[in-house]
Amino acid sequence: MLTAIIHGFLLALGLILPLGAQNVFVFNQGASQPKLRGTIPVIVTAACCDTLLILLAVLGVSVVVFTIPVLQTAIFIVGLAFLLYMGWSIWKSKPAGLDRREAAMSPKKQMMFAMSVSLLNPHAILDTVGVIGTSSLGYAGLDKLLFTVSTIAVSWIWFFALAIAGKMVGKVDSGGRLLIVINKLSALVIWGVAVYIALKLFKLV
Repeated sequence: MLTAIIHGFLLALGLILPLGAQNVFVFNQGASQPKLRGTIPVIVTAACCDTLLILLAVLGVSVVVFTIPVLQTAIFIVGLAFLLYMGWSIWKSKPAGLDRREAAMSPKKQMMFAMSVSLLNPHAILDTVGVIGTSSLGYAGLDKLLFTVSTIAVSWIWFFALAIAGKMVGKVDSGGRLLIVINKLSALVIWGVAVYIALKLFKLV
């Protein structure tokens, strides 16, 4: 029982720690929003998307998606388009000094972007299916449930912590100069993921 919880926790932590488009976006909004409560839409959306992917992986549903070539190609194409658009939007955004309302995204835009980097990122989906989905096969009954809950809990805790960290950086950066650098780096990371997906798409077609 305890083994399943620890395994799920460490596994999810290992997958979520690397700097990726999802992490960058949550941190970016934490730094940009005038108040921490303004990041709730992006935190909840990202965590819910991760929860959905983990559940689908554990239940084995997501494996079916990647056995259908046409559907797999479609996911890659849509994901690539969203990441390119998102990278451009973040690159050109300019923090407005102490008043960050001009730099912060609306709840609707936060949710749309968070969904795109979570559900339309084939790299993240493959990690979830390949690692968490495969690892869950070693458990059954209550142990499998605890393993799943543990991996999901990591996502929720991590995204809240990431937004808080972003907010702390935002407070230190009263002039908005650091945020401009963060925006540029964020865009480059997101475009890097887009290039990775483009290469995968090239191999598919």
